[in-house]
Amino acid sequence: MRKAIFPGSFDPITLGHEDIIKRSIPLFDEIVIAIGINAEKKYMFSLEDRKRFIEETFKNEPKISVITYEGLTTELCKKLKADFILRGLRNPADFEFEKAIAHTNRRLSKIETVFLLTAAKTSYISSSIVRDVIRNGGQYEMLVPDAVRVK
Repeated sequence: MRKAIFPGSFDPITLGHEDIIKRSIPLFDEIVIAIGINAEKKYMFSLEDRKRFIEETFKNEPKISVITYEGLTTELCKKLKADFILRGLRNPADFEFEKAIAHTNRRLSKIETVFLLTAAKTSYISSSIVRDVIRNGGQYEMLVPDAVRVK
């Protein structure tokens, strides 16, 4: 069974994340979207909201589950018996950053990282851009799945 962990803070999930996840469904038997908890980080959306946004977005996809976790992603992979980490790449800077993490993870645990390039139509979207648009009262709805709505 091919199980992948797709880790991130998803603050919030974007159309770029959604695209990567949807395109990875045929590649894996199971995909665990793992929302990392970092006590040092200040999030715009609560952990419960972020989890709900993702669960609602993928409610009709049986291969996908959503969890939260603390600590090293490699330890989560061992615990869940996942052989792959899934990551999306938007640009060369993402690649350089993710490459270093992937090499470290493989050295620590033999885990393989699978990279998917974002679609051209979503490659400019990042959670930080979405948060900035929301903070400034802009129209964010075209950047995120329908489940992500600010009250």
